[in-house]
Amino acid sequence: MRLAAAAGVLRPTAALLFHSRSRPHRLLPSPRRSSLPFARRRRHSSSSTATALDDPPPPAAPGPPSPAPPAPTGEGGETKAARRRRARESPEGMLRHRLDMCSRDADLATALELYAAAVDPATAVPLALHHYNCLLYLCSNAAAEDAAAARRGFEIFAAMEAQGVEPNEATLTSLARLAAAVRDPAMAFSVVRRMAAAGIPPRLRSYGPALFAYCDARDAAGAAEVEAHMDAGGVVPEETELAALLRVNADTGRAGEVYRVLHRTRTLVRQVCEATAQVVEAWFRSDAAAEAGVEKWDARKVREGVVKGGGGWHGQGWLGKGQWDVGQSEMDKNGKCLRCGEKLVCIDIDPSETETFAKSLAELACKREVRDDFIRFQDWLRRNGPFDAVIDAANVGLYNSKAFSFSQVNSVVNGIQRVTKSKKLPLIVLHRSRVNCGPAKAPQNQKLIESWRNAGVLYSTPPGSNDDWYWLYAAVSCRSLLVTNDEMRDHLFQLLGTSFFPRWKEKHQVRLTYSGRGPTFHLPPPYSIVIQESEAGSWHVPTTTGDDIESPRQWVCATRKTSEGPPSPPPQARAASKTLEKPPSPPPQARAASKTLERPPSPPPQARAASKTLER
Repeated sequence: MRLAAAAGVLRPTAALLFHSRSRPHRLLPSPRRSSLPFARRRRHSSSSTATALDDPPPPAAPGPPSPAPPAPTGEGGETKAARRRRARESPEGMLRHRLDMCSRDADLATALELYAAAVDPATAVPLALHHYNCLLYLCSNAAAEDAAAARRGFEIFAAMEAQGVEPNEATLTSLARLAAAVRDPAMAFSVVRRMAAAGIPPRLRSYGPALFAYCDARDAAGAAEVEAHMDAGGVVPEETELAALLRVNADTGRAGEVYRVLHRTRTLVRQVCEATAQVVEAWFRSDAAAEAGVEKWDARKVREGVVKGGGGWHGQGWLGKGQWDVGQSEMDKNGKCLRCGEKLVCIDIDPSETETFAKSLAELACKREVRDDFIRFQDWLRRNGPFDAVIDAANVGLYNSKAFSFSQVNSVVNGIQRVTKSKKLPLIVLHRSRVNCGPAKAPQNQKLIESWRNAGVLYSTPPGSNDDWYWLYAAVSCRSLLVTNDEMRDHLFQLLGTSFFPRWKEKHQVRLTYSGRGPTFHLPPPYSIVIQESEAGSWHVPTTTGDDIESPRQWVCATRKTSEGPPSPPPQARAASKTLEKPPSPPPQARAASKTLERPPSPPPQARAASKTLER
């Protein structure tokens, strides 16, 4: 019955054709059409076409009306709009729309009925790549719990090949997911290799089915082969893939591979989610972890590894023997582990990396923003900078407030200047609409804005711009502190990659909380929040649980219960060790901030007099 209904949808009848001539066609909803309830006014548009939300056009001068410009036409005199409408209302277009709706609703049953009607000779509809991709996507989604869905997916792909339709990356990724659903990781991996051989660059999602299928089958060698293929193709794994590699190698007792993947996680992820932390804890509690390592090691080579790696790890393999003491821990304000007492280190950033990052940031901003606007800002920054601190004023002014508060921004401006001990006010970056409209029109706020302008510390970003590019570039290029509670996780910051930006943010972002007493600044920690391996062989793995403001960050702490340790180092090595243990000098802003925060408040005169009386 439902099959007949599906066929009825696809069959063009004479009544439909006659009906379409008698009145204008009713446009079918398009999956590509915006679902917003209203249109947004277009900025900087050169089009003369007015919409309901556009400003009304000026009255036309009297005279004969000018003829309307002819609509663009293609072959046969048909307009583009008519061509698109005809494509939408063709059997192929109607089938595409129905399959898109099935994909949206995860309705595999209806999609298969539509497919059966399309391949039926009585109601045949030519199938294109998009039709097949929708069907294969639905089948691969249901295949893990429905063997029939996997079988139908393979049948549809075979029919697609028989019809001579060339697959693309989405097609083959769905095929790899079907193979993984029937627990055939070798087939899933062969699909990826076929993709690469055909000149279709595989993506991370293309490798996932094969990698996870090998890991679920406890085939560590197969998973390593997939990882090597990813590396050769320049595809970088994320935490989900790294956690799967950690689990399969830990389950099979491959201590060397666990060590390697743990260090790769340190480089690519830095902090892990709770699920990955459980995998790490399970490894350190295993018998294989207790057996891995050496009882004696060369302390000189370990220290050389620390120097070569920049601090926080040595890369010389597992140190020590015996069971591990594993558990969750926290760090005090100086980076000392409350569980084992070991102090974490601060890993410095190479100034050349910062300079390179500033250049790449400017290039990205010029592509995403109006180039002339951003170059104008760079010129202004060269004339008025550098600054010791940069304030994301939009974020600060709206903190815990429905309306923008200039007084709140001003208290943060004055507060961070006292913290950094700078003679110069911080740079205030704010969108021009907030500088000219709304609360900015109040007399006291106008005086405040004027004072910032006169001091050369206010930059109002132009209309249509994203002020994130401006305050971020200013903070990076000036090597200054950045005051914002923005987590910097949206699409803009994903463009910056995961190699340098998280390290920079950790060292420069100042977060704040606000109370009736004013703002409280949470300065960057004096240690690096990253997986750390000590010279004694212990490990500390930070998690994403906690943020050290509302709640302490949780760490996985793993130390040997018993270890004989390395032999005593020679005097030269002991001198090198003292040099390495000396923490790097913080920037002037942070040193001044630290002194300000550590200095106790001066007691009132009465208290001082009482103190002298007691001491006498």
